[in-house]
Amino acid sequence: MATADHSVLHVLAGYRPKTSAEYADVERVRDVLEAGAPWDRTSPLHITASALIVHPDSGRVLLRWHQRHQSWLLVGGHGDPGEYDPLAVALREGQEETGLPDLAPWPDAEVRHLVIVPVPANSREPAHEHADVRFVLATSAPEAVRPENPDAPLRWLTPDEARMAITEANILDTLSRVEPLLAR
Repeated sequence: MATADHSVLHVLAGYRPKTSAEYADVERVRDVLEAGAPWDRTSPLHITASALIVHPDSGRVLLRWHQRHQSWLLVGGHGDPGEYDPLAVALREGQEETGLPDLAPWPDAEVRHLVIVPVPANSREPAHEHADVRFVLATSAPEAVRPENPDAPLRWLTPDEARMAITEANILDTLSRVEPLLAR
C-alpha cells in the first residue's frame, strides 16, 4: 500500500515544472509532504487530483460546471481515506463525476500540470488551497457521459470552445498543455 508522501513523490519524480510559478508550487508541495498528512482536508494547503478528460478521436475535451466556483473546471477532488495515489484519485473522481466507464490515462500516466489554487470559504470550511496534481484521462465512449447531479452539468467542447468557456487562468494553462497532444 502506498503511503501519503511516497505516492505523490513517485508521480512527481520525473515531473519538470514549465514556469517559475509552477516550480514554486512544486516546492510548496514538497514542503507539505515533509510536514506530513498532505491529503488532510483540514490543512490550509492539501493535495487534490484532477484530470482533463478527452475524447482523442474527436479532439474534444470535457468540462464540468462547478457551482461553488461558478465556472467550468476539470473533474477531480480530494482523496478518500486511505487513498494516496493522485492518478487513482483522478480516475475515481472522473468516473464518479462523469459516469464514464472506460477512463484511462492518456497518452500516458504522466502528470501534466501541478498548480496551487485558492478555494474560497463557505459555510462548511474556511478558505484554503489545493495543490492540484493534474492528469489527462481519455474515453472512447463520450456518449456515455452522465453528470453526477443536475447542478454539475458536463460539456464536450473543442479546445477553442473550451477556451471561450473557461474563466480560470490555471484551467486555461492545463488546456494549453493538453491541446498539442490532441493535435497529434
